[in-house]
Amino acid sequence: MKKVSFAEFGGPDVLQLIDAEEPHAGPDQIRIAVRAAGVNPVDWRIREGQVLGAHPIELPSGVGLDASGVVDEVGQGAEGVEVGDRVFGEGSSTYAEFAVLSAWAHMPEGLTFEEAAGYPSVVETALRVIREVGVRSGQTLLVSGASGGVGSAVLQIARDRGIRVIGTAGAANQDYLRSLGAVATTYGEGWVERVREVGHVDAALDLAGSGVLRELVELTGDAHRVISIADLDAPEFGVRFSGVAGSVPEALAEAVNLISRGKLHIPVEKSYTLAEAPAAHIDSQAGHTRGRRVLVV
Repeated sequence: MKKVSFAEFGGPDVLQLIDAEEPHAGPDQIRIAVRAAGVNPVDWRIREGQVLGAHPIELPSGVGLDASGVVDEVGQGAEGVEVGDRVFGEGSSTYAEFAVLSAWAHMPEGLTFEEAAGYPSVVETALRVIREVGVRSGQTLLVSGASGGVGSAVLQIARDRGIRVIGTAGAANQDYLRSLGAVATTYGEGWVERVREVGHVDAALDLAGSGVLRELVELTGDAHRVISIADLDAPEFGVRFSGVAGSVPEALAEAVNLISRGKLHIPVEKSYTLAEAPAAHIDSQAGHTRGRRVLVV
């Protein structure tokens, strides 16, 4: 089978499309014929060799955590799933023609494989940071870097819970943020004042790692009311860095619930082939994404 792999840490050029042995489902796992794989910032952070304790790896390594596809192998003890089922979930080395998933859910009706591949890690992260930052119904949440996959999920989940959201993003994504129910404002000079003009901020999330933690702490008045998923220097500001996943099966179940109720939709901004994985990483790393980027197999 074809698989994206890297034998050394480095830039996008270390990614190679290789011939590899097919993986097989172990106990409580399934294998899928991959139809699409989600491209997440954690993928290129791991490729660069950043210290991410939740994702220790050995070289050479495959790439990717999220995927959607058709079940073609069911491991011992895996229940409620059969060969031929359409599923999406999280596993390892998902930039490949076949991948093993350790957490999965059946795809909601009407969802394409490309769309489904963009949800697993994104929704888990969104649910986790909303919980960790402690924001409640009736309060206001500021989201820095709100137009990407996690931001798109955070805005919609927060609105469904009665939380007012203020989102920051580039000028081109202002209407997109408004379409998700956010009060939108741009980055750049004067952004703190623009946020203050639209109201008090109870909690804040840094999703882009754009060097705004000092300002987020200033706006909330409490470093404990700020969470970052993108700035490894967060502890220097007294801010918690959230990088260890919670329950992925629970997150997938909530994703199915939200999607089925019409409360969550994350668009796919661009699709790539497996051979174009380096380009996908370059684009992901550049930021300014609206929704998700995925690889189509």
